[in-house]
Amino acid sequence: MSPRRDVPSDGDTSNRVVGDVSGRLVQVGVVKGNVHVHQQPHSVVSLPHRAGVAPQPAAAFQDRAETTHLLVQALESGNAAVLTGQPQVHTGVVSGLGGVGKTQIALNYAQRLWTSGDLDVWAWVTAGSREAIVSSYARLATDLTGIEDTDLEHGAQRLLEWLSSSSARWLIVLDDVQNPADLRGLWPPAAPGGRVVVTTRRRDAALRGHGRQLVEVDVFTPGEAQAYLQAALADQPDLAEGAAELAVELGCLPLALAQAAAYMLDRDLSCTAYRARWTSRRRSLASLLPEPDGLPDEHRATVATTWSLSVEQANRLEPAGIAGALLEVASVLDPNGIPAAVFTDPLVTGLLASHCGREVDAEQARDGLGCLHRLNLIALDRSSEARTVRVHALVQRATREALAAPRLVVVAYAAAGALLHIWPDLERDAALGQVLRANTEILAEAAGESLWELGGHAVLFRTGDSLGAIGLVAEARSYFDRLHTTAAERLGPDHPDTLSTRGHLARWRGEAGDPVGAVAAFEEVLADCLRVLGPDHPDTLTTRGNVARWRGKAGDPVGAVAAFEEVLADCLRVLGPDHPSTLIIRGNFAHWRGEVGDPVGAVAAFEEVLTDRLRVLGPDQPDTLAIRGNLAYWRGEVGDPAGAVTAFELLLTDMLRVLGADHPDTLTTRGRLADQRGEAGDPAGAVTAFELLLTDMLRVLGADHPQTLTARGNLAYWRGEAGDPVGAAAAYEELLADRLQVLGPDHPDTLSTRGHLARWRGEAGDPMGAVAAFEEVLADCLRVLGPDHPDTLITCGHHADWLGLAGDAAGAAATYKQLLTDVLRVLGAEHPRTAAARHNLVYWRIRSFGSPPS
Repeated sequence: MSPRRDVPSDGDTSNRVVGDVSGRLVQVGVVKGNVHVHQQPHSVVSLPHRAGVAPQPAAAFQDRAETTHLLVQALESGNAAVLTGQPQVHTGVVSGLGGVGKTQIALNYAQRLWTSGDLDVWAWVTAGSREAIVSSYARLATDLTGIEDTDLEHGAQRLLEWLSSSSARWLIVLDDVQNPADLRGLWPPAAPGGRVVVTTRRRDAALRGHGRQLVEVDVFTPGEAQAYLQAALADQPDLAEGAAELAVELGCLPLALAQAAAYMLDRDLSCTAYRARWTSRRRSLASLLPEPDGLPDEHRATVATTWSLSVEQANRLEPAGIAGALLEVASVLDPNGIPAAVFTDPLVTGLLASHCGREVDAEQARDGLGCLHRLNLIALDRSSEARTVRVHALVQRATREALAAPRLVVVAYAAAGALLHIWPDLERDAALGQVLRANTEILAEAAGESLWELGGHAVLFRTGDSLGAIGLVAEARSYFDRLHTTAAERLGPDHPDTLSTRGHLARWRGEAGDPVGAVAAFEEVLADCLRVLGPDHPDTLTTRGNVARWRGKAGDPVGAVAAFEEVLADCLRVLGPDHPSTLIIRGNFAHWRGEVGDPVGAVAAFEEVLTDRLRVLGPDQPDTLAIRGNLAYWRGEVGDPAGAVTAFELLLTDMLRVLGADHPDTLTTRGRLADQRGEAGDPAGAVTAFELLLTDMLRVLGADHPQTLTARGNLAYWRGEAGDPVGAAAAYEELLADRLQVLGPDHPDTLSTRGHLARWRGEAGDPMGAVAAFEEVLADCLRVLGPDHPDTLITCGHHADWLGLAGDAAGAAATYKQLLTDVLRVLGAEHPRTAAARHNLVYWRIRSFGSPPS
């Protein structure tokens, strides 16, 4: 038997050198298993050597100093680390959204090194696939070693061995890596003279560590974007008019700016003219970009299609098939920040399930967002507990325009429903409220008619009410004015949702300081509700309640009581005693009973309502807590301020537990408790309580919120009552300036502030000034509120008192004589204000004549 011959196992290689290895021509054989593979001789290139075909520099390239600095810092610090034996960074991974200019940044860096003579080898590898990388490596290995491997994988490994052992200074640029797995086993090795730059749309964990540092590339700064357009249009500088505005409109995306510039040059359009086309809703994205054969700077795709490959890759990542649908949802929301909770809402996961044909849960939806983040199609902001998603506006537009009309409706309704679901019933977080409102407004614009397919979506109404709830009452009125116009156009004037927008508009018109206008508007809505919906429809009954409420706020409390009595009877008949709307009407009826001079009746009515609310809604429901607050207030009005203090203290404890310390209703309760402490004989305690409250209101609600302004007025009042009329006058003067700015001169709260200021000026020693000020306030009350409004009657009484205090007792008596006539007519003989007017008339007559009248 012949002796056994040793054969290398599969995968093992041994090189056998044949010929003179010191010459320029070599021939090498490789044994693989039983196969002997021959390589062909090849000339070894001389150094310095440049390999691969790098793209041309952009015609209007902008040096992005900050990003380049980060790249240089990563690579240069890596070389220093090699010398010191410290952990090294020798690879810069330039990652970013498609179109942000990653390739140009890498090219600029490489050219600087090459031009300065700091490189012996520069290789540009178009790294779209593993095959492309292996092929480029093998060619470079042939150039550098003179060995041409027929097995390209072996050739690639030969290059890596050369790079690790060579003393040459080399740079490998791997441009447009599509998949980190393509580089498995192909990462260039760490070497003292070696640098690697990778450009990719990915930011997977596999691209980090092991001597690699991620350098994230964002869009241009506004200044860089403007400079780019001006440079790109330098041959026709007149076209650069409006460059700054267009740069912002295009989201400062380099790819979009380059293609827009080419489009403008081809059509002789200025930036201003192009921007007008860009913002036109009739224009598609594709129609605003050059044709594929007219793209600048060797672009391979237009903005309209440049992200399609990234979306396809994201869809292939696990969980497969949902990333694209998530991007569709993101495309109709606010690019600057979408609550991540939107994407895990059941309505959105249901949309994902119908899209991919299988069940999708919230965890899979979160992972799908991660897929989009890995491809740089979105950015996940993890800086706060409530994570948000950001997406470039052009990615949104390209995604949205690819949606068929029926698909847009489905996506828009899922997004709208998700926003509504995550919108807290109690808005404790002002920042979240702003984010939700911004997303709804963007959604309404992006979705167009889609949110009106089944009537106006509820999230549209929630947005306007949210504005009013945080104190932006004028903004809420304007919002519903616009929403009504849209509803009338899309649904018609008699659609229930159109009528609803009118009701919301009427409400915020009143809250913004026009209660008389609110009454008129609600009466018009009521007439149409009766005609369209009928007298027993719940919306009709609600509208009747609103008419009654604003009738009282407009100065007719007697009319309000009568109207509430009628609507309550119908609510009991149609809806039943336990319906929420019936309970609301009962609470309003109780309040206005107190306002017409029956505080005892108000207390009794609120006690009954509270009993039923506790039974039907439970003790912690916000409306139940509100009824407790009203009951406590009217207890104080019947002459039991100490009992009111105790009731408010108990209520505050429950509000802190249920709503939290910063909820507006909790803050309001603290203010009402402070007031009752003052009424119970502790004005100094009221001052201290309001000072603490005001600090929290400024922090939570802001300086211009109506509740904050009210707290400032109450603090000023109790400061005066505690013995500091000068301080009270100064505080009211500051408050008046702010109320004029925020609410305007004719708002009832502004007029009330002027009255308080007049009073405390008088108390501070200027009775004649008080008389003059009250005359001016009274004239404006008559003009704005009318002669019968309670505030007008109160102002008239103050004017009479200061006439007397200024030395004109006869004038005070004459004024009170006329006032008593008006009070009897408006409020009736039994109202407390009527009794007060009668008493004051007697008092000033005595002071005028020196003895009681006959």
